[in-house]
Amino acid sequence: MSVPAPGEVVVDVHLRPEDLDAALRRDARAGLTATPKAMPPVWFYDDRGCDLYEAVTRLPEYYPFRTERDLLRAEAGAIARAAGTSELVELGSGTSEKTRLLLDAMAAAPAGLTGYVPFDVAEATLRSAAAAVAADHGIGVRAVVGDFHEHLDELPPSTGAPRVVAFLGSTIGNFTPTQRARFLADVSDLLGPDDRFLLATDLVKPVDRLVAAYDDAAGVTAAFNRNLLAVLNRELGADFEVDRFVHRAVWDAENSWIEMRLLATEAMTVKLPEIDLVVDFDAGEQMRTEISTKFTPEGVAGDLAAVGMAVAASWTDPAGDYLLTLARGPSAET
Repeated sequence: MSVPAPGEVVVDVHLRPEDLDAALRRDARAGLTATPKAMPPVWFYDDRGCDLYEAVTRLPEYYPFRTERDLLRAEAGAIARAAGTSELVELGSGTSEKTRLLLDAMAAAPAGLTGYVPFDVAEATLRSAAAAVAADHGIGVRAVVGDFHEHLDELPPSTGAPRVVAFLGSTIGNFTPTQRARFLADVSDLLGPDDRFLLATDLVKPVDRLVAAYDDAAGVTAAFNRNLLAVLNRELGADFEVDRFVHRAVWDAENSWIEMRLLATEAMTVKLPEIDLVVDFDAGEQMRTEISTKFTPEGVAGDLAAVGMAVAASWTDPAGDYLLTLARGPSAET
């Protein structure tokens, strides 16, 4: 497999529009016939959903985005030096906005910056971000279009230089415990002796702050949540009446996560002709659309240790709201 030349972008596509369509059909059939009903949060993010999420990140109640950004701004240099790596692999890279802080720090660190491998489901966004990084840093970028639940084994092999695999945004909080364990095991398998894993997690805090972050006073998160129904209407010919569902954010203390739900305000029958499905909702019935797990540093260390990784360093913001953890792989010396 060729290595991109400085300033060059190579894109490997393992997830095509027809694959996404098949996945949506599969998820809708499984989720809408389950008890209780549920849909995975990946389907929030059509163009309108992405715009709404950007608006969510600017809300005063929604601390995770700006806390992670500020923490990276403060500690990127220390992270780059502690990692001692020269290539960055980013899972769920999106626009790579916050990642620029880490890329800049790696470029200034002793190991330097030799390559970037962004990995995401959104091909157009990925291509744009990859081109911008390649131009700004003069490095080869090998982008991968894929789903990190299915295509981690499609990542290009290491060029021989040590690399850090980053998973930012506390996206790991959207996984069930089983999904999280599988994902971390897959990441652990990617790491060589000198590679590192950088994981971002949102920490447990007072429940009122958590609920407010996912149920803002302006109703932006509610619009973001209900946009899932608009996606099902457009893509699967469904006839959800979006205004007949209300947004709920609920703290599940047993699982230590926030659940976003859509509550049916009255009994109704919904048709999804593209998948030949008819679904009944009872009045007051709730469909889960997202979980967002909140962690403790000890819990993160335990999850990493369970797959053979060990904490090398960690950083939190002054308020203790957010955690960045740098881990060694199982083949590294401890």
